[in-house]
Amino acid sequence: MASTQYSGSAASAGASASDGLARLALKVDSLVTGLNGIAYLALATILDSFFGFATAVQYPVGAFLVLYALGVLAVGTRQEINRMGLTAVIAANGLWFVLSLVVAASGVLDPTGIGTVWIVLQALVVGGFAALQYAGLKRL
Repeated sequence: MASTQYSGSAASAGASASDGLARLALKVDSLVTGLNGIAYLALATILDSFFGFATAVQYPVGAFLVLYALGVLAVGTRQEINRMGLTAVIAANGLWFVLSLVVAASGVLDPTGIGTVWIVLQALVVGGFAALQYAGLKRL
């Protein structure tokens, strides 16, 4: 009879080895998103002229990002990753990716050149998180 030996905190905490990619992608997403939101809130007056985004846009977006990051963290730190929760995060990230590119292309926020580059880079990072999370979902 073969026995399986588990080591590490993930196995002892009840997490399956197959959820490692999803869990990592969720945690990194939460960290990056939370820091981005905090930056929008704390540096709105500086970023206003740098990126061209009005503080009236940055404050609600920053607050949303902080709250969203907490939700993503909640999905990523559960003992067992909820597939529906992970799917919702993937969908939200996909939507953010698409809408960010629409905003950058339309110039609706009247961003500076640096602001437009920032929107596109941010979209690519979020799209990358969505792709990693989707790959993680397929492993569950």
